[in-house]
Amino acid sequence: MAATKRKRRGGLPVQAKKPKKDDRDAGPQAKSGVTTEEVEEENRDRIPGPVCKGKWKNKERILIFSSRGINFRTRHLMQDLRMLMPHSKADTKMDRKDKLFVINEVCEMKNCNKCIYFEAKKKQDLYMWLSNSPHGPSAKFLVQNVHTLAELKMTGNCLRGSRPLLSFDPAFDELPHYALLKELLIQIFSTPRYHPKSQPFVDHVFTFSILDNRIWFRNFQIIEEDAALVEIGPRFVLNLIKIFQGSFGGPTLYENPHYQSPNMHRRIVRSMTAAKYREKQQVKDVQKLRKKEPKTILPHDPTADVFVTPAEEKPIEIQWEKPEPKVDLKARKKRIYKRQRKMKQKMNKGNAK
Repeated sequence: MAATKRKRRGGLPVQAKKPKKDDRDAGPQAKSGVTTEEVEEENRDRIPGPVCKGKWKNKERILIFSSRGINFRTRHLMQDLRMLMPHSKADTKMDRKDKLFVINEVCEMKNCNKCIYFEAKKKQDLYMWLSNSPHGPSAKFLVQNVHTLAELKMTGNCLRGSRPLLSFDPAFDELPHYALLKELLIQIFSTPRYHPKSQPFVDHVFTFSILDNRIWFRNFQIIEEDAALVEIGPRFVLNLIKIFQGSFGGPTLYENPHYQSPNMHRRIVRSMTAAKYREKQQVKDVQKLRKKEPKTILPHDPTADVFVTPAEEKPIEIQWEKPEPKVDLKARKKRIYKRQRKMKQKMNKGNAK
């Protein structure tokens, strides 16, 4: 029986139209003489369909914002991280008088389970908080040597929203606190698969390396030809301060013994410059005292004249004639000028009469 369908307003059943066969689909069946090589050539010329996106399972959302009082460099760094991480969200600046526990409520309102918070102090020191909201753990870092995308003249480039590869130093697996930070960094900086704002491409690498008890962040582009790396930016250095059990507080899990606060560093630099100035002043005072001291006269050493040979005595010549006086040319010129002036004065008086 052929498939039939009814009209909406009643009436006799009408026979449904048969679907038309596409010429491309019917081509291989109709033309039995076509070889498989020709079919393969036709398939090569066809444009492949869009990549099928799967189910978005990893619902990681990152809140990236800062406190009031940040400078332009921090603002550009924050914008670069938001651009590189399509699963991030933004929020208004937080007042410095508010306590850090308020950030957990902000994350809950924004439906975010991770947070990157930039805290500025004295308009020159920058601190970064990485937190797993609301249960923790969280880590506080001092950010140093910040360079943004706009500042660095790099030749690399990457697609906006593409998923990065995360490369970690082998030292992250040696110590427990670095292993905890590695897991926290993986959950924050890795773009979830099949995220709506992400692209299904992998064209850049986030590298985290440990040197001088600090974490160095770099972003590189992967070149297709020879798989070489070209730096894109941004770049910064994270100096670990503490790791807390809770989110933005709680018991301290680890405290960095090599950390030196920026206030202490500036104090040491000032003390070094002051020590140099004091040293110069002390040298000057010693020199003044030496000048005021009476000079000590050493007794004559007779052995000092052993190798001294007396000079030959020259005969004394007596000059009997008086030497001729030296001619002073300047005095002669003055006399001549005086005579000429007197002659001119006399001539002028005679003409006047």
